[in-house]
Amino acid sequence: SLELTDVDRAALKACIESLECDKVLVTHGTDTMVDSAQALGDMPGKTIVFTGAMRPARFLDSDGLFNVGVALGALQSKESGIFIAMTGQVFTPDVVKKNRAAQRFESTSE
Repeated sequence: SLELTDVDRAALKACIESLECDKVLVTHGTDTMVDSAQALGDMPGKTIVFTGAMRPARFLDSDGLFNVGVALGALQSKESGIFIAMTGQVFTPDVVKKNRAAQRFESTSE
């Protein structure tokens, strides 16, 4: 995700806007996940959840599968909007940050 550009994010947004479905799960690298989620802006009528892994799937203790499960739950339970499902929690992109030292995502509104 470190190599994503504004052009890439615009292409992601156009792709999601063109989808007929109203629920979208986006797997994404964690370093720039918040940037990509924020770049989508407002997408009325769609529920979009970003997720990823702090520890990649190649490691036995990866959190990726757990985060996908949380993201799928969020897709089913949240109204329309854009969300980030990480660390067992669901956040909106405007109030979340990656805490590299603690290896988790956390709210910036606390």
